[in-house]
Amino acid sequence: MTKIIRIGMDTSKSVFQLHGVDESEQPVMRRKLSRRAMLEFFRKLAPTVVGIEACGGSHHWVRVLEELGHEVKLMAPQYVKPYLKRGKNDAADAEAICEAMSRPMMRFVPAKSVDQQADQMLLGMRDRLVRLRTQIMNTIRGYAMEFGHVVPKGHCHIEPLLLEVDDDKGVPSLVKEFFSQFSAELASVEKRIAAIDEKLKAYYRQNELCHRLADIPGIGVVGATLLAAKATDVKAFKSGRDFAAWIGLTPKDHSTAGRVRLGSITKAGDASLRSVLVVGATSVIQQAKRSGVHKLPWLEALLKRKPGKLAAVALANKTARIAWRLMVSGERYRPMQAASGPERLTTLAIA
Repeated sequence: MTKIIRIGMDTSKSVFQLHGVDESEQPVMRRKLSRRAMLEFFRKLAPTVVGIEACGGSHHWVRVLEELGHEVKLMAPQYVKPYLKRGKNDAADAEAICEAMSRPMMRFVPAKSVDQQADQMLLGMRDRLVRLRTQIMNTIRGYAMEFGHVVPKGHCHIEPLLLEVDDDKGVPSLVKEFFSQFSAELASVEKRIAAIDEKLKAYYRQNELCHRLADIPGIGVVGATLLAAKATDVKAFKSGRDFAAWIGLTPKDHSTAGRVRLGSITKAGDASLRSVLVVGATSVIQQAKRSGVHKLPWLEALLKRKPGKLAAVALANKTARIAWRLMVSGERYRPMQAASGPERLTTLAIA
């Protein structure tokens, strides 16, 4: 029997398409298997290399196949797409995966353990509940405005708004009943967020890395836990810039013919992690404006030339680079002493 040296597998809920090649890189297997048949096939197959796109359920299959003795490589779907020939179907996807994993310069995604996936699920649940809370508050504001009740922005103004509507004799009883339901729903979501925050604090207290990351200005408990949970293998990045690019905080490059053309940030990677870093950077800038003390001269100069949001993204980029350095080296953050430019931020911010 011809020895299969590499298999590309396109996964789904119940159907799995396999594409295998031999030592001469010739296709020797194209098979579509059910979930149960796929497990039985790999259980009988001699140890080989299997490629899978990093998608829903892929980390589970990495653990399952590695237990059966196979080597599994995960790849980002955008890195597999260039190898997809004309047409889009499961067989073509499996062939593209098999071809992509053979490339010497291909980047692979580190597999997550069940504990790491649990930590990320905790953070995902919090993000979902925060969005739900915002949705409820916006609904309350919208309906209250229909009856002439308007309050400034901010979470702290919602409860007074509900009391104001309840005391208004001109508001129908049916409307007040609905607002009472909104209030109960909001309280329930707040309670669930508080419970998850307690779990996050427990995770933070037990994780030494989180304590070191939280020392960086603009990174709090949530930011530190996000970095620790999302960046499972920081040594896979060659530099802090690569780490910032993975988060999506570097500009798009449209350079050609020796002419440098940079656009807006790529917004690649994890949106929640990028958002937390930008919000943290914004708070650092606002605090500096209120106190009148800028500890980063390059940032002060940038604020004089560029909008505050752009400066916040630039600071978030530098924060990500510092975080990468701390995670790789195991060192602790120390405040800046003096820096003439952003290029010195990473080297001076660690000890």
